Amino acid sequence: MTSNRPSVSEQVAQQLAVLLRDGSYDRAKHLLEPLQPVDIAEAIGTLPTAQQALGFRLLPKDLAIEVYEDLEPLVQQTLLETLRSNEVLEVVEQMAPDDRVRLFDELPAKVVRRLLQQLSPEERRVTAQLLGYAPGTAGRLMTTEFIALKQQQTAAEALNVVRRRARETETVYALYVTDGFSRLTGTLSLRELVTAEPELLVAEAMTREVVSLTTEVDQEEAARWIQRYDFLALPVVDREARLVGIVTVDDVIDVIEQEATEDLYAAGGIQTTDEDDYFQINLLQVARRRLVWLLVLLLANVGTASVIAAQGAVLSQYVSLAAFIPLLIGTGGNVGAQSSTVVIRGLSTRRIQAVGAWQSVLRESAAGALLGLLLSVIVGLVAWVLGYPQQVALAVGGSLLAIATMAATAGSLLPLLFRRLGFDPALMSAPFITTVVDVAGVFVYLQLASRLLLPVA
Repeated sequence: MTSNRPSVSEQVAQQLAVLLRDGSYDRAKHLLEPLQPVDIAEAIGTLPTAQQALGFRLLPKDLAIEVYEDLEPLVQQTLLETLRSNEVLEVVEQMAPDDRVRLFDELPAKVVRRLLQQLSPEERRVTAQLLGYAPGTAGRLMTTEFIALKQQQTAAEALNVVRRRARETETVYALYVTDGFSRLTGTLSLRELVTAEPELLVAEAMTREVVSLTTEVDQEEAARWIQRYDFLALPVVDREARLVGIVTVDDVIDVIEQEATEDLYAAGGIQTTDEDDYFQINLLQVARRRLVWLLVLLLANVGTASVIAAQGAVLSQYVSLAAFIPLLIGTGGNVGAQSSTVVIRGLSTRRIQAVGAWQSVLRESAAGALLGLLLSVIVGLVAWVLGYPQQVALAVGGSLLAIATMAATAGSLLPLLFRRLGFDPALMSAPFITTVVDVAGVFVYLQLASRLLLPVA
């Protein structure tokens, strides 16, 4: 059962807008302070642009930083333009390095250069380091706010380090151990450290079997690793095995959502560079992002019209054949879309790699043949019962078997081919596969009908 009641952030946004409009700033401040940062961010993000900065200024400094990190990129940019320069610098300075880099990725280069110059030397160095890694990699995704212990420290000394640095780090539950050259040598959980004897050396308490990422690893691969090993964070090392950062589970959740959204847009034949702003861009940009695929599909569908025109002889004598064309191409498109969806998802979750590419194609082809056989018997009998000539019923039934098999094979094979060529398999979208199957399906149907219905010359 679903509820139509507004969410917390929606209720707060409605009340907040009224309070700000009436100038009741104290009441607005009391309304926001008990809420979670993510709810405040969503509420501020739904306010009119003129009220967003006003609502944001009511927040205490520490809470404002957390809220800002949870805002949508477009709202973050709007606030940067409306806040005073000293307020902007304070917010950007206090942001976590990874969140700051994601913000900079959305800003114009000129604005990024200006903000970088205004940061403190340490924050400028860390930010420039992360910006130096390629977009979409673990190096770009990681944060440098972690606790690194030394092998020769005792448990008591290490615990003091954790106490001093706990407030300035992303997580204290996972601790990392390095040698004198900053190379990652082990890991230690907070529980293990707290329960260890005070005189015990960190080197004796740590776990030496470390799962780590390199800075060049794709962010989607990093997400799979955290999901596979059920970690809260994974250490990231450079080419010399030196510990340079960590990737945390909250960053991975954002990556999974981003990648899933991109795949869904691609499967729908929609170009996108940033899924978060899609519902806020103007109509011309919306049309441009959809137009490319639609033009490709339009040109491909010309093939269907050409096939029908080429078989004018059989259609002119047996007009009833035309009644089944929508049924055949619709069925073929649906079967192909189902197979492509299964394979694209299997590639994303690595299930295809475990089973084997060719085994997956053969399995989908067999499933398509079985579905085609069942559908052909049903539709062929219905056509015969409705009084269509026996040859028409046979042509429809035989074509359904061929089309379903062909659609399932194409739907499973084409994404794998795209993956082998180095393209995103999601680009081999359901609309494209449907169009290919339409052309081939109509050709098979009318060719079979010609053989069954027209006299041999």
